[in-house]
Amino acid sequence: MKRVTARMLKVSIAAAVGFVCGLGPVGEAIAQPHIESKVDIAFNRYYSYEDIIRLTRELAEAYPELVELRVLGESIEGRELLVAIVTGPDGGAHDEKPAMWIDGNIHGNEIQAAEVVLYTLWYLTKSYGKNAMLTEILDDYSFYLMPMVNPDGRAYWFTQPATPHSARQNLRPKDSDLDGTVNSDGLDDLDGDGSITMMWKKDPDGDWIRDRHDPRIFRRVEPGQKGDYIYLGWEGTDLDGDGRINEDPPFGDDMNRAFPGDWQPEYVQRGAGDIPLQTPESLETARFILDHPNIAAVQSYHNTGGMILRGPGTDYRENLYSRADQRVYDRLAEPGVEMLPFYRYLIIYKDLYNVHGGFVTWTAETLGVISFTNELWTVQKFFQREGRMDDERTWLWRDKLAFGEIFTDYTEVDHPQYGKILVGGPNKWSSRVTPTFMLEEECHRNFAFTVWHAENMPKLSFGRREVRDLGPSEHGRLWSVTVAVENEKIIPTRTALAINKSIGRADIFTCEPSRGEVVAAGRVGSWFDKHMNPVRAEPGRVQVAEGIPGEGRRLMRFVVAAPEGASVTLRYDSEKARTIEERIELRAAD
Repeated sequence: MKRVTARMLKVSIAAAVGFVCGLGPVGEAIAQPHIESKVDIAFNRYYSYEDIIRLTRELAEAYPELVELRVLGESIEGRELLVAIVTGPDGGAHDEKPAMWIDGNIHGNEIQAAEVVLYTLWYLTKSYGKNAMLTEILDDYSFYLMPMVNPDGRAYWFTQPATPHSARQNLRPKDSDLDGTVNSDGLDDLDGDGSITMMWKKDPDGDWIRDRHDPRIFRRVEPGQKGDYIYLGWEGTDLDGDGRINEDPPFGDDMNRAFPGDWQPEYVQRGAGDIPLQTPESLETARFILDHPNIAAVQSYHNTGGMILRGPGTDYRENLYSRADQRVYDRLAEPGVEMLPFYRYLIIYKDLYNVHGGFVTWTAETLGVISFTNELWTVQKFFQREGRMDDERTWLWRDKLAFGEIFTDYTEVDHPQYGKILVGGPNKWSSRVTPTFMLEEECHRNFAFTVWHAENMPKLSFGRREVRDLGPSEHGRLWSVTVAVENEKIIPTRTALAINKSIGRADIFTCEPSRGEVVAAGRVGSWFDKHMNPVRAEPGRVQVAEGIPGEGRRLMRFVVAAPEGASVTLRYDSEKARTIEERIELRAAD
């Protein structure tokens, strides 16, 4: 064994440092990879609805060989429901390849979701032909990108006063307080700062006091003690005279409760609307997905909390997730936790809350597609460490990092109901939204996870083939053709749920002789099996209901009556995988 000397160790460390720092083996500088885009987009800021549409169109115009735009329809307020279809020119049309659906901003206030989808479009287009991995992925697969499922909610959040949580829904007119009048008590920006913040009023019997060192902080007094302020809730007034504030805002349905899978009415699931797919935003999204059965993976972006979520949304649907499908989800999500610091891999109903009619539970449980939701951003990233990050001390340092931009100083306002009050506090940018100085990293890491998910959509090939001469028969000379169909990726061509519930069509394996006919066909367990499980009809066109498993294979044997020198064309076709085809000659082995 070669002895490692102190000098050798120093050289090894220097080489490692040189690699990390972009230096050659002896400290010589080397070029770092950088790919220019034809469209310059900064990802250290947020974009309005109009900007997202403009930039998406600019990318499509700059890369016409890669991008096709589809306007699915219009939102309730007439905004475009825009989808970008992205695929490489090699390997066929977009709908002849497995595809991944990626969307964002189904909740209007979850704005960074649209930026991540825009980043995905930007990075994929600029990388084609320049980055080997992404070029191969675009040649093998297609992407359907919808930056804004809820463009009206996004536009409202940017242009109108809001809390971090409002404008979540679409803008379908709705009588939320059931007083017979639609949108009769909306949000009031009393101090004109563009956000809905908090209201406080002096009261000698109050249960809050202001911190004497930092007047931004209100602290609840100990039981039995008296404070000097009471908390009045979110900023606003009682516009309809019913004694409540902001209870009938201009918001309609939570579209992540509006899809047909396990949909429940409003009295069970708040925000569900009157019927599934009630409004054009959810209806046109569903229509596009149903029209594209080649979609083999789904990724939806939300905020907040730093999560990679899978279904089910409710405990009574747990039985839909077989062990086989759970293994696929785990294989995909667990590396994602490594890519996304401070993110957790969770199950919606078990680790978050019950969701009926959710989008990804519809695609997973009704359509049988492997589907994730990523909840973008976690406050732990502010300080790059684990632990509770919502106490006063860490909140103040978050404000320091933002140079005061996420807090509105308290000002005195004359309120028509409460008299003189204080209005202010954390504004709509304060909690759910990724800080702009960290936005590009958030976009890139989530894009990388999505690419990992996408590159594991099914990819098929013919593996080992074996032709055997079985000799003459009443049908002519018989040949046994045994072929392995292999899937090198994690996601199967048919999930266990799709198999068990007969979702979609079965895979089709055909054998077409140039002369003669296929007289029998069936599955075999190994190359050495002399017997097979024969199909009952159409031996030349076998339905493979069980598909090809992830990182696995299936063996099929065809018995063909044909003269020597004829050939057979093998073709394997699946909704979720690109079709493969090969011609094999029927000749006796030497």
